[in-house]
Amino acid sequence: MKKLFFIAILIIVVTIGCSKDNKGIKGNITKEDLSQYYDELDGCFILFDSNQNKYIVHNIDRMNKRVAPCSTFKIVNSLIGLETKVVEDENTVFKWDGKKRFLESWNKDHTLATAIANSAVWYYQRLAEKVGKEDMQRYLNKIDYGNKDISGGITKFWLQSSLKISPIEQIEILKRLYNYDLPFSKRNMDIVKKIIVLTNQNGVVFSGKTGGGTRDNKFINGWFIGYVEKDDNVYYFANNVKGEEGARGIRAKEITVKILKDKKILE
Repeated sequence: MKKLFFIAILIIVVTIGCSKDNKGIKGNITKEDLSQYYDELDGCFILFDSNQNKYIVHNIDRMNKRVAPCSTFKIVNSLIGLETKVVEDENTVFKWDGKKRFLESWNKDHTLATAIANSAVWYYQRLAEKVGKEDMQRYLNKIDYGNKDISGGITKFWLQSSLKISPIEQIEILKRLYNYDLPFSKRNMDIVKKIIVLTNQNGVVFSGKTGGGTRDNKFINGWFIGYVEKDDNVYYFANNVKGEEGARGIRAKEITVKILKDKKILE
């Protein structure tokens, strides 16, 4: 009887890890209740431990549900801009047009590196325009990015519009970037990996990008995605928060940092 019970549990784990609903994801998936970190927000958090080939998922019902990537798309937008030579490298400057925008930090000339660090939307809108619809669609198809839908317009399809991606798909894109498994040159992937580094302290490299979507001037969709390089391991994470208001990228980042610290991945 005990043997049969063990076999049943094993089948359940394998089924969860490799089911069709999870798009053939390989690796064990463990559900973990992290609701204490989210207060009033509806959150979905995924952590992938490379060495253990293990996913930890909070709110597993949402791991495959697609929502707008918002500014997390700047990672892929940067790759496409580099590959199409719209930008030469991380130092390519776009001149500010003089229009005052949402954040004061946007209201100046930016390079690719400063634009991603400050999440300057106008820079990436201009980059996307220069890439053009045809090449943008071609690359999204090649990398199989979410629903690949750019019908919302070349300057806004990722901004709470037509393009959608799930938390588990965000993880898989990050893994492919880190492992040079995307259809971009190694040089260009290295540039993007460099410009998303947030901190590099005591041998621990913390990389990531926030994103936030609004409706009626209220933040309803927040993201923080990235990875931590530590002790010859890579921990990938994707955190999406939803709510009637207050679901900002910075909030998703704060929650993620707290979880990673509690799990001793960050200090």
